Amino acid sequence: MPADSNPPRRCPCTSGLPYDECCGPLHRSERVAPTAEQLMRSRFSAFATGDAAYLLATWHPSTRPVSLELDASTRWYRLDVLRTERGGPLDRDGVVAFDAHYRSPDGAGVQHEVSVFRRDDGRWFYVAEN
Repeated sequence: MPADSNPPRRCPCTSGLPYDECCGPLHRSERVAPTAEQLMRSRFSAFATGDAAYLLATWHPSTRPVSLELDASTRWYRLDVLRTERGGPLDRDGVVAFDAHYRSPDGAGVQHEVSVFRRDDGRWFYVAEN
């Protein structure tokens, strides 16, 4: 089989879409997330791909750390969105609850989080864990 006939890589956010149609354009700044959930999914994918710059860029300035060091030994492999509150294209804020599954040298685990998001000037930002 020719190399160019490989199937597209699935997006780490588990949307079922290819990465280049889902979170890839967000990571490359070709478009912005239309909803808080999509921003959260793209941030999970940034953890999965090791894109600390994207994580910082999508962190609200009021809570953003100066720097962010990702643990390369942790592999984020599955995202389960449990619920969303608000966070639509016309909302100013939103909440997304999710489970992020990972493997590390210490074993496998699940990080449960309820994240708060805010939309400023048409762009969604991660604010904090609730």
